[in-house]
Amino acid sequence: MEDEVWRRCSTCKEPIGFGVPWWSCSVSTCNRAAASLVFCSVECWDAHVPVVRHRDAWANEERSPTRAEREAELRAQRESEEARKSRPAPGGAGDGRDARETKRELHTRAANPPRPTLASEREGNDAMSDDAKEVLVVISKLKSYIRSTAGMNTSDAVAAVLSDRIREICDQAVAKARGEGRKTVLDRDF
Repeated sequence: MEDEVWRRCSTCKEPIGFGVPWWSCSVSTCNRAAASLVFCSVECWDAHVPVVRHRDAWANEERSPTRAEREAELRAQRESEEARKSRPAPGGAGDGRDARETKRELHTRAANPPRPTLASEREGNDAMSDDAKEVLVVISKLKSYIRSTAGMNTSDAVAAVLSDRIREICDQAVAKARGEGRKTVLDRDF
């Protein structure tokens, strides 16, 4: 029976099978990878709303993966984890470097940290770091501000665009502070 279950409902704990409809919460904190909530019905989704105290939320209908899709996903996760575990750690056995060389490298890096690149310098780099993709605004406060001032809803896609714009403004302020020989960005730099 358990092999017929994709996941269990976060509210009633009933099984959700493969290739069947289920519901997710529209609020991003309910959809994090570490603690993603799934619901077997709209009623179960509705029961969680007062518990987590959402102000503005709705249920999104989704479809669970088929058994073959889930098995392929699990196989890929296992292979990725095995590959990660099989790589030797820097300075570890089989790396060809001794401990003194590794300590020397760490000391050199600590004494001369790399200068962070600005967005203008990253434009050609397709593999942006996680920090460069991270949302820089409190979305709930942004949505609340727009709702209270204009009575409008705000798309989730706004967060990425606004964060990119904030990065550009910050990079300009950093360049100005750097041009004046300072290591501190001040309000006047903006």
